[in-house]
Amino acid sequence: MNAEETRAVLAIALMAAYADGRKADAERDEVRRVAEALGADSGSLNLPALYQDVLLKRIDLARAAATLGSGEARQLAFELALGVCDADELRNEAETRFLAHLGALLKLTPPQMAEPAAVADALVTLPLPAPAPVATEAPSKPGPPVAVAADAAELDGMIVNAAIVNGALELLPQSMASMAIIPLQMRLVYRIGKAHGYELDRGHIRDLLAAVGVGLTGQYLEEIGRKLIGGLFGKAAGRMVGAVARGAAGMAFSFATTYALGKVAVRYYAGGRTMSTQMLKEAFDDMLQQARGLQQRYQPQIEQQARSIDVNRIVQMVRDS
Repeated sequence: MNAEETRAVLAIALMAAYADGRKADAERDEVRRVAEALGADSGSLNLPALYQDVLLKRIDLARAAATLGSGEARQLAFELALGVCDADELRNEAETRFLAHLGALLKLTPPQMAEPAAVADALVTLPLPAPAPVATEAPSKPGPPVAVAADAAELDGMIVNAAIVNGALELLPQSMASMAIIPLQMRLVYRIGKAHGYELDRGHIRDLLAAVGVGLTGQYLEEIGRKLIGGLFGKAAGRMVGAVARGAAGMAFSFATTYALGKVAVRYYAGGRTMSTQMLKEAFDDMLQQARGLQQRYQPQIEQQARSIDVNRIVQMVRDS
């Protein structure tokens, strides 16, 4: 895609972020932060200005769709908008209407819209891992969960493996690969909580991610933005060295975010969930810096993992995590 098409795809993705009808300041600030972060790496694309144009409705959806000349670019724009709408939870009625309108403007057929939607829905609605049955004596009376000792080495290995997988997903040119990153992060947090004696639901995990500063919609926008700017979308991965060169920023972002999230979750649940929001945010920021320094060490494993991922089985991969 050329710069004009890339700008149009990003504009459509930003419009999708506001398609749910919510006007929360936190969501707006998160999308603005992503635009500013990506703007530093975008070369000729002025992403902060693009964000303002979308927010003030100076960009028309139909005109942005018409900018996309190839069938591949139109399909990509729809899939990325779909991913934005599903990033935080299953899309609502307003988002469904937006996607139907977008699909019509992009001149996509029903199968071209339904197939990626089915994958997205499956990723978003996959149940968290079922707890293994444990034969224990019933307590004399109910009480709050009590943090239990967990195997530190086992948890560390789980965190590193999850970070490697998510870094590898950033090296793949398919949009569905990016959509798997957030569900994998949520399942990692669930397993860490479970290891410390807590049964978590999706709402709690989303709140924890938000507390550390990882907005789900914003994170997905940042992932796809880095792929677009790096030129990874729309190209076959080819030789891994080429994929690494184009996807290096996204690989580092997803590896570090996943690693830091896992480490902070261990501290949070091991400590009995007593950390304040400010403490969680500070701990995550500190761990993020450490994680960025580790990514180079694990790059060979990330590249090897990228070679072994079958995107056609992405839902099964997440289910088995």
